[in-house]
Amino acid sequence: MEGLAMLRQLIGQLQDLLHLYGSPPPPLPPSSPFHLLHLHQLPHPFYDHHRRWCFPNINETSAEDYYSLVMAAGKSGNCKMLEPFKPPPSKRSRKERNRGKLPGSTPASEVMDQEIWKEFPEDLFEAVIARLPIATFFRFRSVCRKWNSLLESQSFSHHCAEIPQANPWFYTITHENMNVGAMYDPSTKKWHHPTISFLPAKMIALPVASVGGLVCFLDIGHRNFYVCNPLTQSFKELPARSVKVWSRVAVGMTLNGNSTDEGYKILWVGCDGEYEVYDSVKNSWSRPGSMPSNIKLPLSLNFRSQAISIDSTLYFMQSDPEGIVSYNMVSGVWKQFIIPAPIHLSDHTLAECEGRIMLVGLLTKNAATCVCIWELQKMTLLWKEVDRMPNIWCLEFYGKHVRMSCLGNKGLFMLSLRSRQMNRLVTYNVMSREWMKVPGCVLPRGRKRQWIACGTAFHPCLTATA
Repeated sequence: MEGLAMLRQLIGQLQDLLHLYGSPPPPLPPSSPFHLLHLHQLPHPFYDHHRRWCFPNINETSAEDYYSLVMAAGKSGNCKMLEPFKPPPSKRSRKERNRGKLPGSTPASEVMDQEIWKEFPEDLFEAVIARLPIATFFRFRSVCRKWNSLLESQSFSHHCAEIPQANPWFYTITHENMNVGAMYDPSTKKWHHPTISFLPAKMIALPVASVGGLVCFLDIGHRNFYVCNPLTQSFKELPARSVKVWSRVAVGMTLNGNSTDEGYKILWVGCDGEYEVYDSVKNSWSRPGSMPSNIKLPLSLNFRSQAISIDSTLYFMQSDPEGIVSYNMVSGVWKQFIIPAPIHLSDHTLAECEGRIMLVGLLTKNAATCVCIWELQKMTLLWKEVDRMPNIWCLEFYGKHVRMSCLGNKGLFMLSLRSRQMNRLVTYNVMSREWMKVPGCVLPRGRKRQWIACGTAFHPCLTATA
């Protein structure tokens, strides 16, 4: 009877396990002692597709028969001692799984096998690194001298040129420290604070234009031009201008080809119609001609609006008459377009997105103020409103004297909105029509929020050289 009780307990444990896991048993050979057990399918309340084991009623058979059966199975090795029942492991949270791990520790299974990675093709290293986020690349430069020298590699430059341009970054100057730049990366929503080491001490230079990853600076006295790649600090001071014009000028940049390797051009134009073009290939300024007589002088240039470049043509905004003045860097032809501005408009600036000419400005009526976006209709030369800031955001401007400046006008716009009571930075994506708030600009190891004075958008390019 004691053996029968043990046998019943054994079969009960088997039934409990099979009821819990519901997995079908492996097929047994005819020589197995357990082939005598009767197998058939029973409907399961939850899992009809699972097979279940059915054991014969032990009460209907003598204990000796089953005892001999179990003993025979034990001798043949087909029946093993059952371990005490253990519940299935419960799912733990990530916090519990990481508890006890050292910061920065890596599981042994995630360690890169040197025997595999040492055979990684050299030409693929550059292709992979060229696709890293910009901020990550600068951390990778410290790995070894070879990776640090990638910026001078022609093949690496070719890989970078094959990657589609991402959203532009923004290079800005703050009121608190005019000699220190602040770069904003919209993909990570982080500010970077590069040191402008190339500028003379105590000189204030403002970013006025950009193209191909390069930013053009003009000193506050309107005398000297500088070109720099803010990411790599590649720097050049341009030769002195042949025309001595110290009044305020508007500036624009274009590429000679698809990248800075083929050179770039810079145009400055003054209100009296004087202008010059700098060619980086020749490293000199030239005056291709004079302003045509059909363009009214003096030019009432809107210096709050940066120039935009579409292909090889630069567009400048003017206020009297209202409209746009353009200059083609290849043909050397000036044109003027009379385009009336929308009513109740202020602080407006030109912008562009994929060849379309846009307008960004403040629309104020009574005490309500809103940021609006327009697109120029080429057939009618009229501005058509295409979007405006959400009303819930505009409520913050109600009854306040708000001023706006556009710090970037290349597909992704950065707008600085300020009054005595507020200082806001927002971005607007023309393609997705998405408005985003920009985190405050705070210097490293500082707490005070910086006020942005001016800035420009530039497409980050690791291989652009001045």
